[in-house]
Amino acid sequence: MSTPLRAFIAEDEPPARERLTLALARVAPQLTVVGHADSVRGTQAWLAAHPPPDVLLLDIQLADGLSLELFADGQLTLPTIFTTAYDRFAIDAFRALALDYLLKPVAEAALAQALHKLERLRRGFGSDVATLLQQLGLAAPRWRQRLVGRKGAQFHALGVEQLACVVAVDKLVFAVDGAGERYLLETPLAELEAALDPTRFFRASRQLLVAAQGVARFTPAGKGRLRLELRPPGMGPVIVSQERAAAFKAWLGG
Repeated sequence: MSTPLRAFIAEDEPPARERLTLALARVAPQLTVVGHADSVRGTQAWLAAHPPPDVLLLDIQLADGLSLELFADGQLTLPTIFTTAYDRFAIDAFRALALDYLLKPVAEAALAQALHKLERLRRGFGSDVATLLQQLGLAAPRWRQRLVGRKGAQFHALGVEQLACVVAVDKLVFAVDGAGERYLLETPLAELEAALDPTRFFRASRQLLVAAQGVARFTPAGKGRLRLELRPPGMGPVIVSQERAAAFKAWLGG
């Protein structure tokens, strides 16, 4: 790599951040890490107070939520390399100006390839790579605003603001509205998770995407887990795992 670059890292695990910084120094010695944060809010604060870097390197799961939230309103348009232990957010990442999506532990060869991709874009199209990616339609997430659900022989257009949750039952997927009415959907739950705004919907369990307006309250359930009580009544309690509990609380708190 020959082009000087300014990079920002968002990573909530100090050892992982240190490994990534050292890897960058080896594969891209002319790259400078100009800042770092361990949270979504910390990243927002840094970006608001400093000139924009040339590239973001973001872990998906940060201390207070998902880094994908940074792109939810379409205002952040910086080329981004996501680094994560999870593969299920790849579709969302590429909607958010992702140059690449690297799984941990990040291989130096893959990191170098991602940075060379950025360098090639800068050589071919100038430094405003973000504008180029926007023109290619990769800038702001375009979340689904409506779902089509079937109830009996009738099909209904459901605005996402009506939904309390989306639930999978015996290989069937249903949208549940605020009145408790269920509508059969034709789209698998995994595809819906990628298509619905992550600031509005959270994957609470393998079978359930819950909307913020569908959460009545939550309480500790032991061993770091959470027990959710949902609206409308009759949905029954939902257990959020210890691994997802912190992300859930950060998501619900906005």
